[in-house]
Amino acid sequence: MIFPSPRANLLVPALRTFLPALALLITTGVSLAAPATADEQVTRGRALYFQHCIICHQAAGQGVPGSYPPLAESDFVRTNTDRAIRTIVEGLSGPIVVNGKSYNNVMPPVVLDDAKVADLMTFLLHAFKNGGGQITAEKVKAIRAKSRFATYEALVAASNYPPLPAAPEGFTLRETVRLTAPVARITSDGRGKTLYLAGGATVSKLDLVTKKVTPLILPDDLGLDIKRGDFGIGGFALDAQKRLYLVVSQRVAPEGKFIVTNEITFYRTSATNKEGDPIEPRVWFRTSYPWGIGPYNHGVGHLAFGPDGFLYVSSGSRTDGNETGTDPVHFATTGETPLTACLWRLDPKSDAPEIKVFSAGHRNAYSFCWTDRGEMFATDNGPDADAPEELNRVVPGKHYGFPYRFADWSKKAYPYTPDAPAGLDFALPVANRGPAAGGSSAMPMATFDPHSSPAGIVHLGSDFPGAFRDSLLVVRFGNLLQQKKDVGFDLLRVRTEPTADGGLAAEVTTVLAPLGRPLDVHVSGKGRVFILEYTRSTDNSRNSGWLPGRILELAVKK
Repeated sequence: MIFPSPRANLLVPALRTFLPALALLITTGVSLAAPATADEQVTRGRALYFQHCIICHQAAGQGVPGSYPPLAESDFVRTNTDRAIRTIVEGLSGPIVVNGKSYNNVMPPVVLDDAKVADLMTFLLHAFKNGGGQITAEKVKAIRAKSRFATYEALVAASNYPPLPAAPEGFTLRETVRLTAPVARITSDGRGKTLYLAGGATVSKLDLVTKKVTPLILPDDLGLDIKRGDFGIGGFALDAQKRLYLVVSQRVAPEGKFIVTNEITFYRTSATNKEGDPIEPRVWFRTSYPWGIGPYNHGVGHLAFGPDGFLYVSSGSRTDGNETGTDPVHFATTGETPLTACLWRLDPKSDAPEIKVFSAGHRNAYSFCWTDRGEMFATDNGPDADAPEELNRVVPGKHYGFPYRFADWSKKAYPYTPDAPAGLDFALPVANRGPAAGGSSAMPMATFDPHSSPAGIVHLGSDFPGAFRDSLLVVRFGNLLQQKKDVGFDLLRVRTEPTADGGLAAEVTTVLAPLGRPLDVHVSGKGRVFILEYTRSTDNSRNSGWLPGRILELAVKK
């Protein structure tokens, strides 16, 4: 034992008396700490919910109609807590009825120890109006003992990382780091020494030499208060001065009958630490629009600097397909707003930038990039209707269909799909001629398999060989909706060429598969591509939960 000062040596006689007594208490199972209060468990459980449950059950626990049941005011949670706990620790598949509505999907177990499951369950009981109560770790342990995974250790053993897929010829593939917390975005200065990681409301640094991950920006640094509503970093980007721009979407809950607001805050770092990393974020500017009427609030996401030096921003839709709702606090009388379902262009030189809509009709342009020729490409996620997911060449002022049409469909996706304004022309997606991701030369698709969730995209320049040079790489997160076969979970190469009608067609091939729900891809250093696996599950059958994934490096052989 090391004492901080000579005065501490006075404690030694007392410790000689105290330590044997402490050992006796430990061996007899008597705890010196007071039991956690329900409020303490709710606070911890809230953080766990946002890490592990929000992607399916949504921020307010409302679920996704027809796919994921509600946890808020849920008879499944409220009337049989033992069954709800067992679902968390074991998973669930097959038909169930919740609040009188049928669901038939797969939920993997949540890989948390007994104490954390108790915290999560206590949060569900209190925060989502399920009758209150307090769940103990001992209760969870007893229920887990009767489940498919009798102990937490057994569940962890079933949740190991999958083997790496085979690298394409001329490349190597290796793990860079295994993550201990969820990460949704990666970026860098392009030099291949450091990656910056964004997950939740935290930004961390990954040293690519030591493989050490160090937090740089925490929620408190952003002045965020969870009491005002749920929040998270949607995207981030470095400028030429190595200032980091962040965007945070926060669902601000109503007081009385005020409309629920999606508050969008842009931050810009104002200093660097001794290693040269960006720190001390300051609010750049704010804007807002009414929160969507359903579970499809995509918020403001990807940020990237274009060849012109301006900052480009993806603002996703607040609906699935422009539907209206019935709850007036969710702005139910309309679907999209002028600030949603589009790409913005901002001037980073301005202290109060004006939002200029660069292009419109993007349901959820998760990521975009530019080629060496200055062409801009964006991935776009489609609706619950079975339309292809899109890859678009983005041109200023063009409209890409949403909510009037999806992909190359001429039919309406839903009965409530609005008629397009007179004279509005749509830019069509890239035509996928295959052989991968749903396309073929005989029947090109516009662009990828429905529900495959295209995410990060990068352009490969002269550092890459042969067929990879001057091509695009796209990762696909994989389907969340239950369907006959899984799609996505891969890295694709896309090589485009012009068509006679002025559009684009593409050869699409699979580079890596299967991957653990890849969410972002980034080029940094000569001939090096970094791939972010969000989880460890490479399909929907592996019931291993939403454990944090890893970052892989795909590199040209030297």
